[in-house]
Amino acid sequence: MTYVIAQPCVDVQDRACVDECPVDCIYQGPRMLYIHPEECVDCGACEPVCPVEAVFYEDDLPPEWTGFRPAAAEVLAPLGSPGGARTVPPLDADHPLLDRTG
Repeated sequence: MTYVIAQPCVDVQDRACVDECPVDCIYQGPRMLYIHPEECVDCGACEPVCPVEAVFYEDDLPPEWTGFRPAAAEVLAPLGSPGGARTVPPLDADHPLLDRTG
């Protein structure tokens, strides 16, 4: 299991979660942040610091945002598992889901 960042993060990117993450598994896209599902250790440190309540434990993701679960894996797949977001530049593009959600 992993944590997922959903719709409330779109166009916000507060980054409090990035600062709190002990394993550096939160990657930046142009419009939102993504938690790498292979690097997340399920510590939950990111969830309470999110000012817009965009971070959810995978099983607690609201039904209207379930598309965000596979979106993170899909958008981060080309990176593999680099072992930390600080080692890679921001992503060039967000997941196409964002085009459909506004």
